[in-house]
Amino acid sequence: LVKFKEGVDETRKKTVLEKIGGKQKEKILTRIMAKRGDRQGIAVVNLSGKVDDAVALMTGLPEVEYAEPNYVYTHQVVSNDPYYTISSQLWGMYGDATTPANKYGSQAGEAWAAGHTGSQNVWIGIIDEGYMYSHPDLAVNAGTNPGEIAGDGIDNDDNGLIDDVFGWDFDGNNNTVYDGTQDDHGTHVAGTIGAAGGNGVGVAGVCWHVKIINAKFLGINGGTTANAIKAIDYITALKSKGLNIIATNNSWGGGGYSKGLYDAIERANAANILFIAAAGNSKMNIDKKASYPASYTNANLIAVASINSKGGLSSFSNYGKTSVDIGAPGEAIWSTVPGGYASYSGTSMATPHVTGAAALYASTHPGATPAQIKGAIMSSAVATTSLNGKCVTNGRLNVSGF
Repeated sequence: LVKFKEGVDETRKKTVLEKIGGKQKEKILTRIMAKRGDRQGIAVVNLSGKVDDAVALMTGLPEVEYAEPNYVYTHQVVSNDPYYTISSQLWGMYGDATTPANKYGSQAGEAWAAGHTGSQNVWIGIIDEGYMYSHPDLAVNAGTNPGEIAGDGIDNDDNGLIDDVFGWDFDGNNNTVYDGTQDDHGTHVAGTIGAAGGNGVGVAGVCWHVKIINAKFLGINGGTTANAIKAIDYITALKSKGLNIIATNNSWGGGGYSKGLYDAIERANAANILFIAAAGNSKMNIDKKASYPASYTNANLIAVASINSKGGLSSFSNYGKTSVDIGAPGEAIWSTVPGGYASYSGTSMATPHVTGAAALYASTHPGATPAQIKGAIMSSAVATTSLNGKCVTNGRLNVSGF
């Protein structure tokens, strides 16, 4: 990815790219970028040589603002028992006062008992794989782009994308965000955030009533930085058109620091959208070795570690006293998958618990800013021994705390 400085003309760009044996494949200039005054965009460049050599050569050139690899991101999930059995396994939603009880759950059950089950005026963006929006436990909360008319083949809302009704697939570059059983990860994430509760079917998400919109950028082989940038800006643009999107769920990671991705998250921050990210599954202290996107320093970012049903930091989970914000249930988490239900583990599964909590808070605090929502989640965390010194709050998610 190459970001040229303002004022560099096409001839000079071509000359610079020739120095590294590169050719521009695509130019990313989203409408949100242009709205923020960016006229150059980002060049996606194909190379004949090594990426690291090209980046080193371009860094410091007077025409170049930055050059970086187009990293590939993958899910932050570890598969577990693939069969749904009994509802008592949904421990991540339990609390001290629920039946059955598990004090290390998110306490969502206590929030529900107090009448806090969400609002369909609150929207969440899932930046991930696609998700099965027709799933019996998800269909009622599947949001649709109000600016589009399904199936008419027209870009009704003038965002450059035709019939992006349930969102957009930036990996496949089409409007089919659900492509079948391969979209199990995105469907699982969606269920933890917003599976319908109280309907006598399957599982319940943290937020029973919410609207979900999808920006798919993870495909079979993962997803690129370029497509992640486009996905984030897509959600930001929808917010600018009036959708009350309060947060995005980002259960993915990989690669190094990207200025382009940081800037996209910052554009979301300027639009008052939280960016909730998985801490990662590499068992490491990311204060010492960064893991992106969790390690970005944007004010709107919440990084989430995973705990198990006994309150322990999951053996696979990344942690960091200053880089990770909070822990949440992430092991043996039952949720929706195409055609049914399954149990997965990973910081991917912990993250949507926090995203659901953000939606729940926003439903009872209309107009709350990202800082206020983040502050409420952080300040209500329950001190947890395994997380002491391992995250900013030293504790775990408590949905009933606000």
